[in-house]
Amino acid sequence: MPHPAPNAARAPLKIWGRANSVNVQKVLWCCGELGLPFERIDAGMQHGMVDTPEYRAMNPNGRIPTVQDGDLILWESNAIMRYLALRGIEIDPRSAAGLLYPEGAAHRARVDRWLDWTLSTLQPAERNLFWGMVRTPPGKRDQPAIDASAKATAELWRIVDAHLAHGLPFVEGENATLADIVLGAYARRWFGIDLPARPDLPRMAAWYARLAERPAFRQHIAPPLT
Repeated sequence: MPHPAPNAARAPLKIWGRANSVNVQKVLWCCGELGLPFERIDAGMQHGMVDTPEYRAMNPNGRIPTVQDGDLILWESNAIMRYLALRGIEIDPRSAAGLLYPEGAAHRARVDRWLDWTLSTLQPAERNLFWGMVRTPPGKRDQPAIDASAKATAELWRIVDAHLAHGLPFVEGENATLADIVLGAYARRWFGIDLPARPDLPRMAAWYARLAERPAFRQHIAPPLT
């Protein structure tokens, strides 16, 4: 019996969020890897909308992204990506979704730990570096906070670099997974910010170069940081 494509007979997803948000970018990249059509609607920061009653009815947090798939409305970027991958697996286990979120408790746990680690550890450490260097005018920057953030973030990327000593092309094996998406979106910021001193992380740099070759990365992650 033929297996339908993951996006067969389904309306495009609706994704609320601005294209320069790292959490929105993760979802867009995931859609690109899965071949899922979507309509993106600007929301957040200069675009507003997130404090309107209509938006809050979908996402009471007033944050981005928010995704609608038919009658289902989801928020939290990592939960959205898990859902999209699982939805694809349900339709066709042999599709790209099965590579992004490999079956088996141990495989998924290894992927999930990086999704959780990015939110709990990497994102808080990196925030002052990104906001200070990209979204704050030079004359208003808190340089000590930026320097502390850069140092903390470098130590976390050393963990990733050490993990990549397993010699495989991606974080959890031969194929790119959701772990590579979440880490790769933040690695774009790390490599895209002008730092006076950057630690030598050769395995991470090689891994990032492989990610940068992927069409969905080039479309949704590679554009200039803003």
